[in-house]
Amino acid sequence: MQKYLSLLLLSCLIMIQATAQTRVITGRVQSQNSQAAISGAIVSLIKGGKAITKSDKKGRFTLTVPNGPLILQAIAPNYETTTVQITAGQSSIVINMQPITIVTPITTDDKAISEVVVKGYLSAPIAAAPMTQALAGRVSGVAVAQGNVKRRSNITSAPAGRFDTEDYSPINENIFHSATEQPLSTFSIDVDRASYSNVRRFLNQGILPPQDAVRVEEMINYFDYNYKAPAGKDPVSIYTDMAVCPWNTSHQLVRIALKGKEVDARDLPPSNLVLLVDVSGSMNEENKLPLVKRAFAALVQQLRPQDRVAVVVYAGAAGVVLPSTSGSEKKKILEAMESLQAGGSTAGGEGIQLAYKIAAEHRSDKSNNRVILATDGDFNVGASSDGELQRLIEKERQQGIFLSVLGFGMGNYKDNKLELLADKGNGNYAYIDNFEEARRTFVTEFGGTLFTIAKDVKLQVEFNPAFVQSYRLVGYENRMLQNEDFNNDKKDAGDMGVGHTVTALYEIISATDKAGKAVNWVDPLKYQQNTVVGHLPEVLTVKLRYKQPDENKSRLMQQVLPYNRQLISAAPEDFRMATAAAAFGQLLRNSAFKGDITYHDVLQLASSAKGEDKEGYRAEFIQLVKKAQLVNKDKDQE
Repeated sequence: MQKYLSLLLLSCLIMIQATAQTRVITGRVQSQNSQAAISGAIVSLIKGGKAITKSDKKGRFTLTVPNGPLILQAIAPNYETTTVQITAGQSSIVINMQPITIVTPITTDDKAISEVVVKGYLSAPIAAAPMTQALAGRVSGVAVAQGNVKRRSNITSAPAGRFDTEDYSPINENIFHSATEQPLSTFSIDVDRASYSNVRRFLNQGILPPQDAVRVEEMINYFDYNYKAPAGKDPVSIYTDMAVCPWNTSHQLVRIALKGKEVDARDLPPSNLVLLVDVSGSMNEENKLPLVKRAFAALVQQLRPQDRVAVVVYAGAAGVVLPSTSGSEKKKILEAMESLQAGGSTAGGEGIQLAYKIAAEHRSDKSNNRVILATDGDFNVGASSDGELQRLIEKERQQGIFLSVLGFGMGNYKDNKLELLADKGNGNYAYIDNFEEARRTFVTEFGGTLFTIAKDVKLQVEFNPAFVQSYRLVGYENRMLQNEDFNNDKKDAGDMGVGHTVTALYEIISATDKAGKAVNWVDPLKYQQNTVVGHLPEVLTVKLRYKQPDENKSRLMQQVLPYNRQLISAAPEDFRMATAAAAFGQLLRNSAFKGDITYHDVLQLASSAKGEDKEGYRAEFIQLVKKAQLVNKDKDQE
């Protein structure tokens, strides 16, 4: 009896001690201007512990937190993200949130009036981009300089439009295909990650993203994976494995992983860069042009003396703010960037033409020639149709000048157009929603962002019908190719940068059921050869074609996947993380193939795959899943 009393007393002491280590914070979230309650605000700890909740219809919330000083963050649609400090003894708080103010160009008689300082000089007038109109700029009343000629004029902007005109291309999800009827699956690789950071922007506002804003392959490839770099002559290595599919445990999940070679930054070729900045009226918001300046400032700090950079802007017309300048003159480059201010309409086509012209003037076969476009994609003047821009960019790509695209802002963001431009320009596409994303793009992954180690990278997977009844590629819907495109070296495909990783997942249905009987959705074919060439344990063969950056003939690599049945919990850490990202994307899309997976399952899978996480991206993913879970519950209750 004494033994049980002692255990009971010990249990009570442990519970009292645990309770003493936490406390309950109650609070209210309200508008700073009107003190009106804000419902559905996501309130979470960002320093001092991990806790997350959501305010009710009266703006009230309750949060169990550790003792000691803390920092809370509140996120709500149409309000600025707000952080507040909580002292060690504080138990209640009121969080005042500032409404987001949308800034529109100042107008007079329905016309926006703005002028610019162009600090660089053109050696001669550009026929494609005449400087007959002023650009947007910092100092009002200062004329545009072109050569020795000074001009002064006004810009007429497009009428201020609605701010809910974001545009996304529809995604028709990949379906299952019979391994007997369609044994080949061919697609172009993708290292873009714009979709992930754009989805993050929506969730940080406390709302679910549009379904077509979620590209599952970009959710998967946002993360760094610890794949082994190639050791041979090829610049890319291939890895394959498989596990039980967590959203449908009667299926298997195959992972195909690629890793680009690592190159010391000191050994990278010199860069010939042109920064092309949209300074039109639609960029006149805090999360657009000011963030562009900070992003490019991070890039400028990485430049070496042998690198060169020019700055071109476009609004009502296009002009040179800074001629091509050595990377050693960082102060001069930064001053040119800081001189920019938004206003006017958007002559995107003229800007791209001028940027390519300057890049061509300093191009060499041994340099990394690249235009980096920063915009919200709202082209509305000049060569603005998808066809015109595509043909222009494809022509310049053949000359060895690539195009990378950075998307900014919200409300009128044109994701579909920007993705198209980057795809056709053999460049990256990223969405910069905060300075941390800019730092990752231009500092942490400087080489991968700017330097290509393999171009026109295509994958073709052949499935063995002895093991696979049917398969579907998870994501990559806008990267699918015809099977005959694989051996066609004239067919454009994706590119890999220094150290880049690429991951693709296939969901497969076994050729036999649990009883060992053959699974067939259609009647057996009469005239097809049924003999399988190769070893029976082979589930599939992966073929990869790539070109060296300075070559036009592709090279072939192959990798075979032997059969292996393992639970996803026993799979490698990186496999589990990629699977969690794919499952999350399918939930956000409300995919027809999401199966039985839940946000809770995704959290468990991601938590088990967090690993070392030096940059904190996987921990951030876990918080995003929690936010989506909260928002989705609220939506279900409406």
